[in-house]
Amino acid sequence: MPRRNTGQSWRVLIRKHAWLLAVSLLVSVGAEAEDWPQFRGPDGQGHSAESRLPLTWSESHSVAWKVPVPGLGWSSPVLKGNQIWLTTAESDGHSLRAVCLDRQTGRLLKNIELFRLDEPGPVHKKNSRASPTLILDGQRVYAHFGAFGTASLSAAGEILWKTVLQYNHRHGPGGSPTLFGDLLIISCDGYDDDQYVVALDKRTGETRWRNERPDAQHAYSTPLVIQVDGRSQVVSTGADRVVAYDPASGEEIWWSRYVGYSLIPRPVWGHGLVYVCSGFDPPATLYAIRPDGRGDVTDTHVEWTLDRGVPLTPSPLLVGNELYLVSDNGIASCVDAKTGQLHWRQRLGGEFSASPVYADGRIYLLSEGGVTTVLAPGPTFRELAVNRLAGRTLASMAVSQSALYIRSDQHLYRIEAMSGE
Repeated sequence: MPRRNTGQSWRVLIRKHAWLLAVSLLVSVGAEAEDWPQFRGPDGQGHSAESRLPLTWSESHSVAWKVPVPGLGWSSPVLKGNQIWLTTAESDGHSLRAVCLDRQTGRLLKNIELFRLDEPGPVHKKNSRASPTLILDGQRVYAHFGAFGTASLSAAGEILWKTVLQYNHRHGPGGSPTLFGDLLIISCDGYDDDQYVVALDKRTGETRWRNERPDAQHAYSTPLVIQVDGRSQVVSTGADRVVAYDPASGEEIWWSRYVGYSLIPRPVWGHGLVYVCSGFDPPATLYAIRPDGRGDVTDTHVEWTLDRGVPLTPSPLLVGNELYLVSDNGIASCVDAKTGQLHWRQRLGGEFSASPVYADGRIYLLSEGGVTTVLAPGPTFRELAVNRLAGRTLASMAVSQSALYIRSDQHLYRIEAMSGE
């Protein structure tokens, strides 16, 4: 019988196991990469677990790709797997569309018309007809264009259902949807008598519950689902008050009153407090509210307030024990999240609409002029970098797979750290 070459067999076996180990490590790294499925990321509060992100970039540095986006829209990019989804409005707002791009190359994969409008009507100069951000869930994509229409489609681009929610958003659509179980929850705060929060069946688009909140003006905020003492709440800011609902039934749990309308910032939750901004007229105030009450908690559960440097458009950002704010006119602030005590306040310059992001141990603040200021978190102001891109930038950035995605009025950028950085 021929002798077996045991040495060669072992070498083959070792190489095979090394190859399998390398493949498993690659799969593991890919599996750990974080998607960005909704407005303000996985937790809806602007936090990312990604690392190896760029600190500096420009039009000629750290841009993996830059691709044109058809039409105009201020929805933020959302990402899942190899797909990037955006909404856009073409032909002066007559055609409302969902656009899908390839994450690796930026190549346009799908451009799907969801609604066609005979009379798009006017929008605010800082708004668009495609400003609400899409939300991704499994193999489904949910698009909301305010009163222009709401739709669901598959990741393959098949339209599954469409519906229209009636209300007058006056300045165009703003707030994005949120998901809870099999419900798609949307704040619909119109200008006249149409103010309500609605939950749609995410499989069919049919209304599962609707809770009216009349006698208030318009608002454009995105609800946030939180957990309080083992019970879910969906917190929705509207004109003149913030309300927490049972997301399964729509029952009001608690509310707190203030004076303000046209609210845009999404609520933030942490340290047993919900942080909300009050909107226009008088100047905005930030309220830190304990969400463990019932009924009207205005006089009993407001822990502290802040009335300087409070944003009208960008959402707050909570990192550790500090709450960070950037006002629309470019004043950044850091306060103690438990007490409201001011740590620092600094003028950055420029105008701001995008909400800040915390990722890779840094805070990213994107202005309307394409300028991103990168800060170190903490009670002392420390600027790490200032980066500039061309174009107007009102959409909040997304973070996924060690890259930043920034949408301008004409392009979408993928920003990555250069080798060796």
